[in-house]
Amino acid sequence: MKIGFISLGCSKNLVDSEKMMGMLKSGHHELVKDAQEAEAIIINTCGFINSAKEEAINTIFKMAEYKKQNCKKLIVVGCLAQRYKETLEAEIPEIDAVISIREYPHLHEILHSLLDGKELVSYGKSERMVSSKPWTAYLKIAEGCSNRCTYCAIPLIRGDNVTFPMEQLVQEAKELAQRGVKELVLIAQDTTKYGVDLYGKRSLLELLQKLHEIDGFHWIRILYMYPDEIDEDLIEGMAKLPKVLPYFDIPMQHANNRMLAAMNRRGTKEEVLALIKKIRKTYADPTLRTTFIVGFPSETQEDFDELMQFVEDVHWDRMGAFTYSPEEDTPAFDMEQSVAEEEKQRRLAILMQRQEEISLANQQKRIGTVMEVLVEAQDGLTGKYRGRGANSAPDEVDGMVIFTSKQPLALGSFVQVKITEALPHDVIGEALC
Repeated sequence: MKIGFISLGCSKNLVDSEKMMGMLKSGHHELVKDAQEAEAIIINTCGFINSAKEEAINTIFKMAEYKKQNCKKLIVVGCLAQRYKETLEAEIPEIDAVISIREYPHLHEILHSLLDGKELVSYGKSERMVSSKPWTAYLKIAEGCSNRCTYCAIPLIRGDNVTFPMEQLVQEAKELAQRGVKELVLIAQDTTKYGVDLYGKRSLLELLQKLHEIDGFHWIRILYMYPDEIDEDLIEGMAKLPKVLPYFDIPMQHANNRMLAAMNRRGTKEEVLALIKKIRKTYADPTLRTTFIVGFPSETQEDFDELMQFVEDVHWDRMGAFTYSPEEDTPAFDMEQSVAEEEKQRRLAILMQRQEEISLANQQKRIGTVMEVLVEAQDGLTGKYRGRGANSAPDEVDGMVIFTSKQPLALGSFVQVKITEALPHDVIGEALC
């Protein structure tokens, strides 16, 4: 069959999608980009927060329209399917199958019965299709989360943290390297907890050491590192692995210790400040990234002011922030929603405005320096190139490097770029070639 595939949500969901597309390819199905051509459409949904749920529902209804044309099967998988399987089945009759995450071990059998009886290799056993740029790929090292943050529905959807065996990950990474991947990005709900359930200890550094030995990778990046799990051994061990970038993605969520306790976040503001001091002492040019939630139940103006001061003290290189979104069946859902939506938005605007000023000041320090850049695109009109430095994660999470080159450059190659101008998120420069 001709199958259209839509992947919504985070990079962890994208890896699931790539494995499913590999399954479909193993059954000799044809993947098509145009929904009008598709005989079956599969939507891998996100169900983390309200905006993601709304996007998923809107996408389902939009794709359901194609059932009036060529589409014979509409299949919904992923987080929304896991969380609201019965509701989706009951309320959207256009859906032919809702497949929950817990059913993934039998996914090949379910899809086999739905898609003209084509035999499929088991989920995760076939060659994964890399749908991102061919030089970058994500490696999901664990599934689920055991942290039980009071605002988060991930454990309800994905279950407790389950570490994937190291030998399995090393083999998957070798296959990606053989296919031309140069940047490997490690992801999980909590990468720093890798190995605790399977090996009885934190084993991220050991995994990094094994991945570092694989030929082909130029950069290895880690996302979603919880601050209380980043110890001195990990910091110093990473510093001995040249391919492993000093990119520390540390989701804080808040800086006030009472708020952190209410969110069930381990550690304190003081401990994080000590951690940041250690990272900056170990590395000459580390990248520090974080996320914050504003408007969590009981957050006062004084709590928010403390968060603002923390941002001022640290001067994060990268920062994302969100207003609190009440999620049913989480502990925070039953807390008094004491911060009005208008106030949440006001605080978010103040925080993001200050961070933009900080980001610009940080970027301006790069003027006159030389950065190694991964070339990712060229503008057809201006001829200018776009790429990322070691300080920027893929998929437009962070800023870009926009630069000119006197010589033609291959996409997916690395080049040295002298920075000549700075913007709040991007920098501008000239290739040294």
